[in-house]
Order: sequence, then C-alpha cells, then structure tokens
Amino acid sequence: MISVLVTGRDSQLALCLQDLEDNYSGISCKYFDSSSLNIEDITSIEEVFSKNEFHYCINCAAYTNVDKAELEPQRAIAVNTYGALNLAKVCRDYNVTLIHISTDFVFDGSKNEPYTEDDITNPLNAYGKSKRDGELEIIKNCPSHFIIRTSWLYSVYGNNFVKTILKLSQEREEINVVRDQIGNPTNANDLAEFIINIIERKSIDFGIYNYSNSGEISWYDFAHEIAKIKELNLKINPIDSIDFPTKARRPKYSVLSFSKIQKQFNFESKDWKQRLKRLLIKLP
Repeated sequence: MISVLVTGRDSQLALCLQDLEDNYSGISCKYFDSSSLNIEDITSIEEVFSKNEFHYCINCAAYTNVDKAELEPQRAIAVNTYGALNLAKVCRDYNVTLIHISTDFVFDGSKNEPYTEDDITNPLNAYGKSKRDGELEIIKNCPSHFIIRTSWLYSVYGNNFVKTILKLSQEREEINVVRDQIGNPTNANDLAEFIINIIERKSIDFGIYNYSNSGEISWYDFAHEIAKIKELNLKINPIDSIDFPTKARRPKYSVLSFSKIQKQFNFESKDWKQRLKRLLIKLP
C-alpha cells in the first residue's frame, strides 16, 4: 500500500483527491489541515511524519489570494515559500517524495507561445514571487520532488472563477470580464488524476511539470462558455485589463506547454470545453 500525506485538506485539489480515492485501492491518503499540520512550523510537520510512515506528500496548502498578497506579502511568503521549504526539508529527512503544486503566475506573460518548464521565471506579483521562491527552496532541499505548475483551477469546491460567474448570474444581468489575459483553465479533478498517475507509476522522473487542460483562452472566453453551457441570462462584456484595475499585476499570456508530460508520462491533457461541460452538470 502506498501511503500519502496530503496538506491543505479543505482545498479544491485535496477534496478532488478525496473523491478519487475509492478508484485507487493501492493508495491510502491521510489529509491534514493547518490545525493538524501547520506547514509554517517545521516542528508540526516533523511531529506528523514521526508518527506515520509516508511514501509521498502532496502539498495542496497555499496562500492563493493574489490581490491580498500585495497588501500582506509576508503572509504569502510564510506559507508559499517557507512552508514549501519546511516540507522539503522534512520530506528529504524522511525519504518521502514531495509533490508540490505551483502556478503559471511564476511567469511574466511576455512570451507569445506556451511556456515550457525550462523557461525563465519572472513573476509580476507578490503571490507569484512567493510561489516561485517556494519552487527554488524545494529544488535546493529535496531531490525527490515533483513541482506541478497549473493554472486557472476550478472545481465544484471552494471559490473559483466558474462558481463566481454562476453566482453573479443570480445577482446581475450584466458583467464585464477581461479579454486580454490568456491562459488554460484546469479542472481540478483532472489535475488530481494526473497526480495519482505519477504515484501509481512510482515515477522517479523528478522535476518541474506543467499540467492544465488544453486550449488557450481568455477569461472572457471562459465566462462566455460557462454562460452558454448553463444557458444563463447574463450579458458578458469583453474589456481590457486596463479597464479592470486590480492590486496585483497579472501576466497577459501564461499558457502552459504540455509536451513534457506527454513525453514523460504519455499523459494527454483533456480539452477545456469538454471538462468544463462535465463539471457544470454537477453545479446548479
């Protein structure tokens, strides 16, 4: 039996992993929230590791409020950088493989083609910087690691763009959505399946990997497709980022390349429209 520790128990991804568990009889997961395992406190991590025998640790814990991170960057650093460092050190000491979730926001969006795992990072905001620095700490301190960069994550759980559009459709007749930020939506269930696939393979091809659903779109395209599938009575106006100011700067283009996972794992990314449609069936 492969034993897996999962941090961030109530996060979208952790909840999707829980949904998948019954499909994988050879994997046993234990889920922890910050009250039972605080990644900011290395002693808290060591206490949990010393009482259990884990083969993998999936780090779903993160500070993800991009705009708020501009006001309290030290909180983002405490979780996303030092939390990642603490996990890396303990995983190394206990011979546990660390699977860490990162973000497309480590890039500045200046490219005109999909970002590969080898492209130079240059985050535009405090959140992206804290995640990039967390990646670097893991690379330095835990040789047995998988860093998975993903983007625009959504699910039936938590707060995300899909649920926000559905909520706004109940409150308003018209909304504005930016059209000049381009990326890949990611159904969190698909990301969970990819992670389980790595564990099942017992892969030792450690390193950084990109994963999201296929197809590059704007936030406006995303919102428009949600409204179309759900037949919402909602007018959606495309606007430019300059007309929708936010505290944090965001990359204009953060599309991820999947060639590495296709080559390394023979794992095909699924079409974003199909995966969105499948999820929206589950939402009112």
